[in-house]
Amino acid sequence: MDESFDVIIIGAGTAGLAALREVRKRTERFVLVNDGPYGTTCARVGCMPSKLLVEAANAFYRRHAFETFGIRGSDGLSLDIPAVLRRVRSLRDGFVAGALKATDDLGERNIPGRARFLGPDTIEVGGRKLSAKRIVIATGSRPIVPGPWESLGERIMTTDTLFEQDDLPRRIGVIGMGAIGVEMAQALSRLGVEVTGFDAITRVAGLSDDTVNDALLELLREEFPIHMGAAAAVSAKADGVEIRSGETTVVVDRVLTALGRRPNLDGLGLDSFGVELDERGMPPLDTTTMQIGDLPVFLAGDANGHAAVLHEAADEGRIAGLNAVTEESRCFQRRTPLGIVFGDPGAAFVGRRFAELEAGEAVVGEVRFERQGRARAALRNKGVMRIYAASPSGRLLGAEMCAPSSEHMAHLLALAVDRQLTVADLLRMPFYHPVLEEGMRTALRDLARQLPRLSDSDLAACDAFEVEALD
Repeated sequence: MDESFDVIIIGAGTAGLAALREVRKRTERFVLVNDGPYGTTCARVGCMPSKLLVEAANAFYRRHAFETFGIRGSDGLSLDIPAVLRRVRSLRDGFVAGALKATDDLGERNIPGRARFLGPDTIEVGGRKLSAKRIVIATGSRPIVPGPWESLGERIMTTDTLFEQDDLPRRIGVIGMGAIGVEMAQALSRLGVEVTGFDAITRVAGLSDDTVNDALLELLREEFPIHMGAAAAVSAKADGVEIRSGETTVVVDRVLTALGRRPNLDGLGLDSFGVELDERGMPPLDTTTMQIGDLPVFLAGDANGHAAVLHEAADEGRIAGLNAVTEESRCFQRRTPLGIVFGDPGAAFVGRRFAELEAGEAVVGEVRFERQGRARAALRNKGVMRIYAASPSGRLLGAEMCAPSSEHMAHLLALAVDRQLTVADLLRMPFYHPVLEEGMRTALRDLARQLPRLSDSDLAACDAFEVEALD
């Protein structure tokens, strides 16, 4: 087999498969090198199995609303945790099988093994030296587990191992209240596990707006205790694992670490590139081209630590794949930032976060959902949304929220930010009644009151009725 290629792709996750899709359209002289399981992080241990667990937990938790709706007998419902976990794995395996099809027909061009760079155009894998005009690194990431904790063995879980359990223990400590921690802690609590959450910082779900953060934290604490602001230390005890954080000490059966994910770059030999690595061991990267410096190497997906979400990884893989088969790298405009945490209520950010706004640059519109009509009808009336707009133009800049149907309203706001729409532009949009989006309209009207007044002949200037059933 020829050991010289147009493109080598290292990694068969989301970014690697996206790069592969573009490369194989344009050349047959490529190989895919992959170390470890195939099937993408999202399908195997990330987005999909986690949402399967969340959906089961939310379905069972919904029984608490039945009496209010006039539905009797909810106290007779029970939960079969092993059956829940079997369904998670069964559907997960189907999603993984779909991802595996992308590499089924590669034959000799699919090389299992760990790659190590000998230079920017040459790698070694399994004793073979392979060279290429361009190389795409898409090696993904892995959960962070502090070294001393590894001695606890199976008592320390990550999302790589959580979904493989046949049953759940009675007590779980979740360390890390970012996106993964919030989703899994709430889901496990709703499945009947005694959950205790911990985080060294005082923010949850990646939020930067204090108003939204405090609202979500208060709602989460109604379901399970969370201890914030002090690092957690763990140690083995005869009856489980002891977690110490500040003045708090808790003993649990298992610990779920949700401290983020670390790029899989160690051992790749990036020091052979001749470029300076930062304190995290990362090379200089242009996120509009995915190119490392001026080298013929592209770094895409979770491996670059830029934005560990599927659509960003897919975009980066496509950018890297396209630039790997062209003489000159092309710059791509990246999508509007969008992040969603699938809790209840869901948390989300769109565009620029509150912490990224300059003083005096923006005005803020707010709505709380406790009295919002459609939310009350569905017994989902909790949470807050804050939308940011430039002053005095009214151009939408971003938003942060923890609100019912936030995953859908966040997409609408992402489109508005991407199209550089204004508050008035969105207020000219029809809002059907009764829908949760009317809550978003309330926040937009709050913004409009802080911006130059519109003409009375403009329907965007319509005021609220100040009647709950109508607004």
